[in-house]
Amino acid sequence: MVERIVSGAHYGLRDWLMQRITGVVMALYSLFLAAFLLTHQPLQFAEWSGLFQNQWMRLASLLFLLSLYLHAWVGVRDILMDYVHHTVLRLTAEALVILLLVGCTAWSVQILWSIG
Repeated sequence: MVERIVSGAHYGLRDWLMQRITGVVMALYSLFLAAFLLTHQPLQFAEWSGLFQNQWMRLASLLFLLSLYLHAWVGVRDILMDYVHHTVLRLTAEALVILLLVGCTAWSVQILWSIG
């Protein structure tokens, strides 16, 4: 009998699902924004600013950005796991990416809720 040794982090299905869900969220937001831009020609600052005065738009934008950051994290982490074989270097790179994405998240919240 052959003993099978499974190694790795076993992220497979969860990451696949996260990539698909975040991709759908980003696609829907992008379609809405494209439709808004196409139906408001020429776009004036007052219309653009008014759109982001709505709480639902701020929340939708935050959901889009969080989806973008999660999508990026899964992709970058997979690339690092595949191509950076030195453990300390890979973990350092992953920690830097996490810090960058957390910083981007905080900055996104600050920007979205400072409008107005």
